[in-house]
Amino acid sequence: MAMDVIEHHAAQLPALDDRWEPRPYERDELRRALLDAAIAGPQVSHPLDNVLRHIELLYEGDPDKQFAMTRLAGALSPRKILDLVGAEAGFEPDHTATHGPVPVDPDHVLDRCQAVGDRLRLACRRGETVVLATGHPVGLAHLYAEVGRELARRGARPLRPAEGEKWREEGRHHWWQIRYLGHVAVLTDKASARHTHSGEPMRRMLADAVPGVVFADHGFAGTAIEQGIDTVSIADVNDPALILAKAQGRTEVVIVMDDNVQPDTYWPCFQAIVSRLPAA
Repeated sequence: MAMDVIEHHAAQLPALDDRWEPRPYERDELRRALLDAAIAGPQVSHPLDNVLRHIELLYEGDPDKQFAMTRLAGALSPRKILDLVGAEAGFEPDHTATHGPVPVDPDHVLDRCQAVGDRLRLACRRGETVVLATGHPVGLAHLYAEVGRELARRGARPLRPAEGEKWREEGRHHWWQIRYLGHVAVLTDKASARHTHSGEPMRRMLADAVPGVVFADHGFAGTAIEQGIDTVSIADVNDPALILAKAQGRTEVVIVMDDNVQPDTYWPCFQAIVSRLPAA
């Protein structure tokens, strides 16, 4: 019998080891692990020319780069958007450069992960509902799934809105469907889990249930922000929409890091987040 799409996706992910069991770590060890995995460091996977191009597309109003949010296109000059990316990632942009590496400060990553943990700690203490979702169902799958598991153990209430809902877009020959890997929403084409910037899955999820807080990325996060829901998120250096939304005061915490490396290497982010949660 053929595997279900989510079963198949889960089977392709690397196994987790004891670094994914919540326990105290020295900050230096977490920092080194981020550098070793290239989640942060002097050069992440997107070079400057790619980052600049995506900033231009956001500024010009390319729908794919808006992450389902309004009021971003033309809001700030590309130069100022690059400054925002630099501030969030922890580097000083060279505005004379057009090529070269883009760095991410591992301490910025850990600080933002702890800030996400602080918001999720409140969700646990208040018994809030939480929605977790990712447009990167490979790279970030374990991070969201394991955080969701810990939230459920510590008093928060992860939701699975619109589970199984499917729809078809004009011009496409397949269905889209919302599925869950543990507590984490992903978009599938009923054959595989798909990378997406679309806000449509989250729009359908929020029509089914409105949570107290969302932890997400890409269009999942953008749609929640657009609808005024308290959102903490993850963004890569070449995806400035969520960073610009933060600068506009529409969201408070964005973790800027490489968001698509090996999924089992995000354990330092997991540990930094859960270190701020209440005891299970």
